[in-house]
Amino acid sequence: MNIANWLYQTALSWPKRPAVYEGDVLRQSYAELLQAVCNRAAWMASEHGVKAGDRVAVFAKNAPEYIEVLHACWWLGASVVPINCKLHEREVEWIVRDSEATLAVTESGTLFADEDDIPEAALAAPVSKRERIAAPAEVARDDLAWLFYTSGTTGTPKGVMLSHDNLLHMTLCYALDANSARSDDHMLYAAPMSHGAGLYMFAQIRAGGPHVVPASRGFDSEEIIALARSRGNLVFFAAPTMVKRLIAASKAQGYDGEGIRTIVYGGGPMYANDIDEALACYGPRFVQIYGQGESPMTISVLPRELVADQSHPRWQARRASVGIAQGSVTLTVLGSDGTPVPPGHTGEICVQGPTVMRGYWKNPEATAQTLRDGWLHTGDLGHLDEDGFLFLTDRSKDVIISGGTNIYPREVEEVLLRHPAVFEVAVIGEPEPEWGEQVVAFVVFEPGQSADETELKSWCRQQIASFKLPKRYKFVTDLPKNSYGKILKTDLRARSRSVAAATQPK
Repeated sequence: MNIANWLYQTALSWPKRPAVYEGDVLRQSYAELLQAVCNRAAWMASEHGVKAGDRVAVFAKNAPEYIEVLHACWWLGASVVPINCKLHEREVEWIVRDSEATLAVTESGTLFADEDDIPEAALAAPVSKRERIAAPAEVARDDLAWLFYTSGTTGTPKGVMLSHDNLLHMTLCYALDANSARSDDHMLYAAPMSHGAGLYMFAQIRAGGPHVVPASRGFDSEEIIALARSRGNLVFFAAPTMVKRLIAASKAQGYDGEGIRTIVYGGGPMYANDIDEALACYGPRFVQIYGQGESPMTISVLPRELVADQSHPRWQARRASVGIAQGSVTLTVLGSDGTPVPPGHTGEICVQGPTVMRGYWKNPEATAQTLRDGWLHTGDLGHLDEDGFLFLTDRSKDVIISGGTNIYPREVEEVLLRHPAVFEVAVIGEPEPEWGEQVVAFVVFEPGQSADETELKSWCRQQIASFKLPKRYKFVTDLPKNSYGKILKTDLRARSRSVAAATQPK
């Protein structure tokens, strides 16, 4: 089944329903969106030769036309290569070439002006032709629909191949486990549509509800609060750092979350203190999901009832988890020998089910390494408790090994974030001759507050073992993040290495 069939059916069933808003301005009904998609699909085919089986790269900020372009590709039986809008031009060019894209859709349409061999079109290019309404092309369930390139933190990015069937099951998991899609919801795209936020559009389309692209084209706390008040029933995905900033702005305004129905958070660690503050401010409006590009948004879920629950004897521990396996997947934690570890023991989180990718584009070696013995090996470390709740420890690449002992950065970060002066923190390992690595903490303070290294050392010493204590503190005004709001520890490690190299005796 072509995933675009949901738009076709919804538009024929409820043509007059509002489909796309830009801020508070209605841009399209569902009938108008369907017509625009058919027009754009015909234009892409006639002007740029896009056909079934091709790949179309999309490099742009969030925009109303983004939904049109995605569906126009699927209408033709082509697949989409969504690209992080903050990447450098050379990084974008690498992805376009590696994916062998027939066409690159960019904001200006002139990004590759000097590259005659990369066909390019502007995202909002006017399409005057009025095409006859027709159903999307027929595709096989396993045909490629979404070719998502990983962030490339351990080398060149890898293209994750997601099929129409993968996207279908991901959407069913969303509707079953995360948020029941309703026609009176307003799905807000505050996080990049090139990532998980864009994938959540399918449930909203199936329900026939409106989509809202902020005028800012991204995340702005004051804008979200204003849209919640004007539109109502906002539903959106946000990285934990976005939630933290939204709550800070809400407290400053005395805003309690009215007009927001659901915030699905994930894409990084949500620290216990942060979700406690969010619940105190907004109440039970939060759902946590855990996934990755290779099984998009669909490994585990902590439903709103469990996020907010305080009745269970272990409610605090459960709130600190990433929940239980989503409805269509099987979840396990495997030891180094490839066998499941007992509850409470740390191992690699592995998953299987219909949401798991087909593999990596043109990379059989990486595919074989990640898809082994029927399991997707996530590279994340964690453990299950006796009730099946999953607890993330860290990415395996982020674990600090000091004196032969594993130190998990998240544990240290949780302690530092409980200090009243600390707003954000990231902990990394830094090479150290005697111990192998030492713990370094990058700290951002709350506005108008501060603490010195002595105070933070004393704070940590009261709560965690001495071998886990940061040996160095770096006080910074902000932490580097990707367009999804995820803290880039690779950048911090590079910064740490460059500082260390500069201070070495010549």
